[in-house]
Amino acid sequence: MRRVLEIGVMLSAERDIGRLMEKILQCVMELAECDAGTVYLLEGGALHFRIMRNNTLGTCAGGDGREPDLPPVPMRRENVCALALMEGRTLLIDDVYESDICDFSGPRSYDAITGYRTRSMLVVPMVSREGEKLGVIQLINAMDRGGNVRPFREDMALVLESVASQAAITVRNVRYIRQIRELFHSFVRMLSAAVDERTPYNASHSRHMAAYGERFIDYLDRRGIMRIDAPRREELIISIWLHDIGKLVTPLEVMNKAARLRPEQRAEIQNRLEVIALRGEIRELRGELTAEEHAGLLRDIEDARALIDEADTAGFQTDGRLEALEALARREYTDARGAARPWLTPEELSMLSIRRGTLSPRERKIMEHHVELTDSLLSKISFPEDLRHVRDWASRHHEYLNGTGYPRGLRGEEIPPEVRIITILDVFDALSAPDRPYKKGMPVERALGILSDMARKEGKLDVALTDAFIESRCWETEIGEAVKR
Repeated sequence: MRRVLEIGVMLSAERDIGRLMEKILQCVMELAECDAGTVYLLEGGALHFRIMRNNTLGTCAGGDGREPDLPPVPMRRENVCALALMEGRTLLIDDVYESDICDFSGPRSYDAITGYRTRSMLVVPMVSREGEKLGVIQLINAMDRGGNVRPFREDMALVLESVASQAAITVRNVRYIRQIRELFHSFVRMLSAAVDERTPYNASHSRHMAAYGERFIDYLDRRGIMRIDAPRREELIISIWLHDIGKLVTPLEVMNKAARLRPEQRAEIQNRLEVIALRGEIRELRGELTAEEHAGLLRDIEDARALIDEADTAGFQTDGRLEALEALARREYTDARGAARPWLTPEELSMLSIRRGTLSPRERKIMEHHVELTDSLLSKISFPEDLRHVRDWASRHHEYLNGTGYPRGLRGEEIPPEVRIITILDVFDALSAPDRPYKKGMPVERALGILSDMARKEGKLDVALTDAFIESRCWETEIGEAVKR
């Protein structure tokens, strides 16, 4: 009885299905003092081998996350384990060679191949209190103290039924926990996909980062650079998936801004240049302009269009281009009412004069606000204890070690190693991704050079982790091809 109670406590504490099956079989074989045993689980309408042991033959399979390499047992009455589960009753067989309760050709074939002799058998179904059929425990060849095979005792069948009932409850609970966990993970991936699908300029960002992240985390742990156990790994991967969740509510006109000018500004400038051209034609007809002056005006208008087109989409504004824009903004024309108007308004000049990227300071603030939105959205989720860091890790991925990051300007040790990892992944993908609205993707080696400079020269990134990331080549697949973008 003490042993049965100990088994109950042990089973209720186990959450890994492989170790659970191993413990169940080990415990019941000790209780029944038998030579061999198998645990099956019912999945997809068949009984699947989960773990099997045979002391005489010295064989053991399963229990390490890999199933025994055996075909599943169909749920047919001629199979003894299937019969026990289908009828929900324990089967006690003294000698399978003399029993006609089932077709025992399987054990006979096994014996013929291995030289083993299957004799006594005890088959106990695992059924929950609600009647859910979960699996079967099958024990073979009870042994006496002299090492001789004997029949299983009937009182032992009652004990094993009690253990099987406890095991069934634990199996069901472990499955429920796994299903809930899988549901949560799929929900996380769905939210991340919603962010990526919302705009073509973020289409694969989180998915790529998660792929890089899993390989990089494994590399860090394998090399002993940072010990990351399974729960911490899961927490970090989920943080990567959710790091941009705030972009769900970031305005698309900011996220999708592929040029410095907003579409309405662009249209206004084009209309204005058309008006200037038409006013020039009218002035020529009135004799206010010569044909040569009118032709010069048209050339200036085309030059202005070319300059604006170039400035609107350039990756970086040169000093020469900025001087040309300022000169264009100082130029004026006369509208239909006789009022002087600039070729470029102050706001248009300001937008076209953005040195790098396409966002104005105001728009950049809106874009940067996505990390605070991430924090706000994740605050609505009641994370379990083992995922308690997800909110903080996900919402800090734009913080830099030198304090120049946002939104809180954290420094040094205020930024945990997990956040440093996410930041490196995020910066690398931002540099190398070809689907950003404000720039073309750069070659990987150049992106790695910038990462190294950000770590060593600017002090923004963790030097050791950045070096490890570069060494890991974690953005490449196992066959050495770059992750497809």
